[in-house]
Amino acid sequence: MATSMKQPGEVIDYTAGADIASGDVVVIGGNGEAILGVAITDIANGSTGAVAISGVFTLPKVTAAVIGQGESLVWDSSAGAFDDSQATPASGDVSGGASVAFAAAGNGATTVDVKLTGVPGTLTA
Repeated sequence: MATSMKQPGEVIDYTAGADIASGDVVVIGGNGEAILGVAITDIANGSTGAVAISGVFTLPKVTAAVIGQGESLVWDSSAGAFDDSQATPASGDVSGGASVAFAAAGNGATTVDVKLTGVPGTLTA
């Protein structure tokens, strides 16, 4: 292994600007780009904790959204849930390949299996 390798890159240390509960979606970035992650443990405001930026997680979904397997998703920050690719991103939302549906989820479902890609998506201003 290369002596310059630090870690596989599936988890990132993140300093919280507010209390974050284990399992919460975390938006990391700025200047129009952000990656999505999931807090592995509770992270208190001002503390640093581990956030997974790749993997598959069962996460909240906009109930009325109809999502197909493999579809690029929109993180709707105001709803605190993932929406389908047809949703129009609003301020604070992350779109553009930061996450994809690992499985389909229809109208009425409250969760969706999400593959976090670790790739920056577009953070809407």
